[in-house]
Amino acid sequence: MIADLAHAVADVAPLLDRQRYVALGVAAAVVVVVFELMRRRKLREEYSWVWVATAAFVAVLALEGNVLTAISAFVGSSSPVWTLFFGAMVFLLALALQFSVRLSRLTHRHRTLGQRVALLEAEIQRLREQDAGERAPERRAGERATPNRARDIVA
Repeated sequence: MIADLAHAVADVAPLLDRQRYVALGVAAAVVVVVFELMRRRKLREEYSWVWVATAAFVAVLALEGNVLTAISAFVGSSSPVWTLFFGAMVFLLALALQFSVRLSRLTHRHRTLGQRVALLEAEIQRLREQDAGERAPERRAGERATPNRARDIVA
């Protein structure tokens, strides 16, 4: 098997210099954009490490051509460029799956929060009705009711 892999590595051509420079440029651009988004607080730190690690991985693959050639031979790709495209598709699929899991969790939390708010609003309404029922006999006795400002602010 190792002999077959070594023979397959010899059959795969390494990245051209132009392709290597483009890969390095894209990796550097991703790091710059990620840091700028973090600086503007549009990207949280917990997500930034994924993008920085991905850019570092692409840079390593571009700089060390033997690694990408060996991976290409292992997966049976005829070109390292196709291996990079395949790796990008797998990465995006994993990212979409992760975001789907997070979105499902947030949807569940949102639904639970909505139910709790509805219960609290029902409790407030019940307490207001109970308070209004207790104040009704006072009003009949001729006392003037004073508005409850805290209650009006909550509403």
